[in-house]
Amino acid sequence: MEELIYLDNAATAWPKPQKVYEFMVEFYRSTGVNPGRSGFDKAIEAGNIFEDLRKRLTKFFGGDEDAPERLCYTYNATDALNLIIQGLASAGDHIVTTNVEHNSVIRPVNHMVRDHGAEATFVPFNGEGFVEPDEIRKAIKPNTKVVIVNHGSNVLGTIQPMKEIGRVCEEMEVLFVIDTSQTAGVIPIDMNEMKVDALAFTGHKAMMGCTGIGGLCVRKGVEIRQTRGGGTGVRSAYPYHLEEYPFRMEFGTPNMVGIAALWAGQDWIEEQGMENIRRHEMKLAIKLLNGFREIERVIIYGCDNMEEHLSTITINIEGMDAGDVGIMLDVDHNIATRTGLHCAPLVHRQIGTLEIHGGVRFSIGAFNTEEHIDTAIEAVREIAGSVKMK
Repeated sequence: MEELIYLDNAATAWPKPQKVYEFMVEFYRSTGVNPGRSGFDKAIEAGNIFEDLRKRLTKFFGGDEDAPERLCYTYNATDALNLIIQGLASAGDHIVTTNVEHNSVIRPVNHMVRDHGAEATFVPFNGEGFVEPDEIRKAIKPNTKVVIVNHGSNVLGTIQPMKEIGRVCEEMEVLFVIDTSQTAGVIPIDMNEMKVDALAFTGHKAMMGCTGIGGLCVRKGVEIRQTRGGGTGVRSAYPYHLEEYPFRMEFGTPNMVGIAALWAGQDWIEEQGMENIRRHEMKLAIKLLNGFREIERVIIYGCDNMEEHLSTITINIEGMDAGDVGIMLDVDHNIATRTGLHCAPLVHRQIGTLEIHGGVRFSIGAFNTEEHIDTAIEAVREIAGSVKMK
């Protein structure tokens, strides 16, 4: 069977490292029990992984290492962002966010505006796809509570200037929240250096874990209201959900297989070296970009500055619907991409692709090869050459 050329890593990284598969299976067969909710050996063993990973991830994100309990597990970044947004903003509060956001921010923010009396400003990005810190500064008002920014665009691939935006937020005395869905595992993140008050991450992309696991990390002194309740395995006679971290943000049975996958993913990233992973991905991304630039009728978005860029490239072919291009890549060339609006309608509205149903996104991962890129370039060349212009 012809090899699938998988270029949809911005949706989920695939394949995973072999050690992730092996550790998930081994863990589930040998230790697949609830952590720390009983005194038997397997529960203690599961609890050790559960808590040790919490410490590893706190260090990984540059959080407060003396307060690892402020690294809380969630189901994914969307879940984490909902908890953060709903737990920070109240009626009368102003939220500043941007046009580079995913719907995991856009929709919760809009619900806070419509249903809970908050206000919101969406800051546009510049012509190169970057949010300018001065524009964030201009958007901040006396009642601004929080600024929320996507670290890396899942459409344009641009990496936002987080240190500069963080300094603005610190100076203006507003909270700073970042979405690291596209960057965690491939771009170094240091909450203290970036002046980040809370971040959301997912485990199934460059973190090399599986779906159904993610989390949030909150700096000391930042209080997020608890908006859910349920079992925690401790103080069960207490009639309300616990207020101390991590229990404040964790509810019910955790995804222990996801924890195991994330543990093994951390091992793999440490072994490979994040810089080496990024260097490999960007080498292929630049090769793909240069190939696309030579093809007539290919329109490329947001790739003017590849120094501050992820290995994600979105294109259109003049005269063709993005969905049709994606189908042809799949059916005729066995290449997996992602077409449409990519859950980022404000990006597509600003770049003028909302009305034409979005674009075709190629997102390169750690296991792609130069041969994959050569095949993708030739496939796009063939498809673009088949266009009959009116």
